Amino acid sequence: MTELISANREVATLETAPTRYVEGSGISFAYRQLGPSTGTPLVLLQHLSGNIDAWDPAVVNALAADRPVIAFDNAGVGRSTGRTPDNVAAMARGAIAFIELLGFSNVDLLGYSLGGCVAQQMAAEHGPLVRKLILVGTAPQGGEEHLLSVLKEAFFHTEVPDPRLPLFFTQSAASQAAGKAFLNRVYARKEDRDTDNGNAVTDPQAKALITWCATPDPEHAVLRAINQPALIVSGSHDTMLPADNAYAMFKAMSNGQLVLYPDSGHGALFQHHALFVSHARTFLDA
Repeated sequence: MTELISANREVATLETAPTRYVEGSGISFAYRQLGPSTGTPLVLLQHLSGNIDAWDPAVVNALAADRPVIAFDNAGVGRSTGRTPDNVAAMARGAIAFIELLGFSNVDLLGYSLGGCVAQQMAAEHGPLVRKLILVGTAPQGGEEHLLSVLKEAFFHTEVPDPRLPLFFTQSAASQAAGKAFLNRVYARKEDRDTDNGNAVTDPQAKALITWCATPDPEHAVLRAINQPALIVSGSHDTMLPADNAYAMFKAMSNGQLVLYPDSGHGALFQHHALFVSHARTFLDA
């Protein structure tokens, strides 16, 4: 039976993998595991309001070609039980609990947006657990954010099929075309899709992100506590968490690398998915 499960994970994609559950700390965590059964697992930490099916299959499937990749819902998100925390520290504790329930003692992290804040907290406080981390479209504690104004502007555009088009992509024709292709990939899974829990998730998560950025850290204590290799990625025109954050993180971290993608917004890793996967795999394999 174990061999069968491992074989299924090796051929499964984000669109076809079964949603599994692991219980502990009073929470039933929903997750999907892709890729081989050996190697350092790459755990994905999602953006504000996002669940497992908000990840881009083009990114997740490609990364899972040669390593275990786990996408999961933290407490209260998607099909996971519990209540969504309103602070980054509690989200980090939830992610740590999930990783320990799966029996992993050493993982890589890919933290996107709010997930990148959570990844920073985890790496700073649980050094032995985290081998490497990829921080995409995120901000340091005390960083710059324009969450509410950008969300308000995006939802004003009722003519677009999905608010992620104005939120994640620039207004250029190339970026908008990439955004529409991204949405087609995201909605490719038709059965057993994850659930959207609405304001019960977005409200506390928005508070967590805003509070993280509003909490001064002039000495960059969190970033300076991260000694693991870090790949920092941002889009050139990220309006939600501007690229200045990425440069500030790069300067403050002892072992960081910085990559900026052109003509791209908050969803730079989805717009430039092939390039991002290439950079991520090179970094993780080094």
